[in-house]
Amino acid sequence: MRAIVLSIALAGLLTGCGVLAKRDAPEPAAKPPGRVVAGTTGGYYKDDGPGASPPPNLEAIADAAPRPEPLHRFANRPYQVFGKDYVPLTSVAPFRQQGAASWYGRRYHGSKTSSGESYDMYAMSAAHTVLPIPSYVRVTHLGNGRSVVVRVNDRGPFHADRVIDLSYTAAYKLGILDAGSALVEVEAILPGQAVAAAAVSPPQAPAPAAAPAQAGGVFLQLGAFSAQESAENFRSRLLRDLAWLAQPIQVFAAAGLYRLQLGPYRSQDEARPVAERIQSELSLKPLVVVR
Repeated sequence: MRAIVLSIALAGLLTGCGVLAKRDAPEPAAKPPGRVVAGTTGGYYKDDGPGASPPPNLEAIADAAPRPEPLHRFANRPYQVFGKDYVPLTSVAPFRQQGAASWYGRRYHGSKTSSGESYDMYAMSAAHTVLPIPSYVRVTHLGNGRSVVVRVNDRGPFHADRVIDLSYTAAYKLGILDAGSALVEVEAILPGQAVAAAAVSPPQAPAPAAAPAQAGGVFLQLGAFSAQESAENFRSRLLRDLAWLAQPIQVFAAAGLYRLQLGPYRSQDEARPVAERIQSELSLKPLVVVR
């Protein structure tokens, strides 16, 4: 799931940071809120999962609000976990990464994070192996297009197939609690970037020529990005990995997002086998869109 570490340079000396919690087995897929009875392990790893009484309005919890913050004095020093060396970034700079996101819940709720703060599973936070602490990132679910902004204040996950650990609420808002993990894009938010982006009206964003605005039918959405370049790069990767596709992958620009959609198909029945094959080959679950 995840682990909290001390900088090697201060191992055993610094208080207020978390300690490494080793996992000796892969964690099962997580379940949605309310499915696990308090005091039982259910389908979660050990005693992890949602709290006994999660807030009823998780969807109303606001995203993290980016603001200038001094970087932590110790949490950004090089460290080692499971024999692998990590060198955190020491400044907030452009950063973009794709990979699997997982989440952690009540087992760590209240524990110290690498920043020295207490982990709050109901806050909009995340753990990353090398991003500066603290810093802010936008995480976009490539399967359904949902996006959240979280504050990085912890280290992890230390699994080769995962790039970020999300808080329970962030995972809920992205729609990945049931699966336990999902393919996402992580993009650093630079100082002042969020304000500048909000000042740009969506119609000013240029739509790619291959994206007819009024195209109708059934489409399979394969991802959504805040940057056109990211969408086009992912489209190129999909065209390479899914060379068997008969329908085109188009980029539709709307409401400040660039959505990759495959189609059109005449019906959901016609699109379903294609969606299942894509999910099988890429572990990416397409979202059915009907226009």
